[in-house]
Amino acid sequence: MPTDMKETIAEATLALLTQPHMKKLTVKDIVEQCHITRQAFYYHFAGIPDLLRWMIEGYFEQILQKTLAQENMEEGLRCFFVMATSAIPYFEHGLDSNYRTELEQMLRECFQRSFALASARKNFYANCTGSEIKIILRYHSQAFLGLLREWTEDDTKQLDQIVHTVYRLIVQGIPPL
Repeated sequence: MPTDMKETIAEATLALLTQPHMKKLTVKDIVEQCHITRQAFYYHFAGIPDLLRWMIEGYFEQILQKTLAQENMEEGLRCFFVMATSAIPYFEHGLDSNYRTELEQMLRECFQRSFALASARKNFYANCTGSEIKIILRYHSQAFLGLLREWTEDDTKQLDQIVHTVYRLIVQGIPPL
């Protein structure tokens, strides 16, 4: 049960995003779903993009905390994959909505920020310049998003192999040939 109105609004939004017919997410739909007024919605959020940002940042904070709590980085990466892939249905519906552009940007920013925090905490790329690190983090976040966009049931079955390969790419830089 939600502890505050922001969580209530977020839960209502998630429920709407999982409905197969949902193509246009509106404040009207959200307030009807959680039985509040428009004024109550706008008291907590400036609009739907603000709500989506709050939801995504909160989820990424959970992912990051669980990931960094793992004993080794590969297990942390596996945790990151599991949590991210469990959110795919929500993101797919959201990306099919009228907020596709905003969601894609928010996801890119959150992935990049998560990778930046994790790599800083684990002291990856200590021999790289700041501009090189930015490129590396952009690359990894885009690659991870690409994997998630095309995620299949077979990928879920091969999760450990995928995690291990991505881990090696991040840590060891597997040569292309």
